[in-house]
Amino acid sequence: AGERDADEYKKEMTQQRRKSFAFRNTEGKRLRDLEGQMKADENHAEHENFELKWAGERDADDYKKEMAQQRRESFAFRNAEGKRIRDLEDQIKANAQQEEHESYELKWAGELDAHDYRKQMDKGRRESLNFRNREAARHDAVMRELLSLTQEREHESYMLKWSGENDSKQYLADQDELRRQSLAFRNAEAKRHRDIDEEHRVKLVEQNAQNEELNAACQRDVRRYKEECAAKDRASLRLKGMEHFTGRMQGESNKEYKSQEDHKSHMLDTAAWQDVNEYVEECKRRKRLSLAFRAKEKRRHFQIAKEQAKSKIHQQHIDTLYRSEDARYIEMAKLKEKARIALEAMNQSPTCSFGANPFASLLG
Repeated sequence: AGERDADEYKKEMTQQRRKSFAFRNTEGKRLRDLEGQMKADENHAEHENFELKWAGERDADDYKKEMAQQRRESFAFRNAEGKRIRDLEDQIKANAQQEEHESYELKWAGELDAHDYRKQMDKGRRESLNFRNREAARHDAVMRELLSLTQEREHESYMLKWSGENDSKQYLADQDELRRQSLAFRNAEAKRHRDIDEEHRVKLVEQNAQNEELNAACQRDVRRYKEECAAKDRASLRLKGMEHFTGRMQGESNKEYKSQEDHKSHMLDTAAWQDVNEYVEECKRRKRLSLAFRAKEKRRHFQIAKEQAKSKIHQQHIDTLYRSEDARYIEMAKLKEKARIALEAMNQSPTCSFGANPFASLLG
């Protein structure tokens, strides 16, 4: 009976051990499944981190491409503006050259007019000299004719003198009277000729004076015309100089304004690019910080979840161990209680014999 009880006890302990092994196997499988699930969750979280990282890199590449496209468009606009400004400068230069050509044409036309006027004055002077030469020739011819008449009269006088040497005193008186009359007449004629010559000389002097006055007036007109032409040239040059200076100042002002506008545009572009770069850097920094924070948070959550899982598994191990220990202690306590009850029953029962099982009451 004791051996049977011991065998039954062994069988019961073996059954309990099998149940404990089955329970431990079940718990181990559940723990392994839980570890596999945690590992799969960890791999999934790592895959999501890589997906977020790749998405951020693709967004950064797209943003860089967009910025490069905007930069190309900005360069194209600036090139078009530069070409338009160069065309405008070429047009202004062509207009300035055309105005300068027209000014030279006006100057040349003035010089041609002055040359024609000088030719006209030279022609008038030649005509005046020709007229004076003709008058001088006519005066010389008149004087030669008068001299010829005088010589003829003297010759006739000599002939009369030579032929009248034998005449009487009356004839001589008559001849003297005739001579006196002839002398008077000759004096009158001479006086008349002298008066004519004086009048002619006065007229010639007056005409010469008038010609000189005309020449002086012509010279003054020429000089005045030259001065006016020079004044006009100076005024034209001053006007052209002022226009050129105004154009140059306008060009300088336009160039300065353009340089200021270009500088402002460049500063705005630089500031815009700085803002864009700062914004990109800020976005990158924020994205990096966000990704880093999210990755850190995920790692921390994963670490916490892992620690919690480990803690849970450890707690389950401890609980399993404690339950096993509790079950073992409970079984030992039950056995001790059964043994105590059996011993008390043996001690209290006088009819106790070992022919029967003393634990039948406990086992039943």
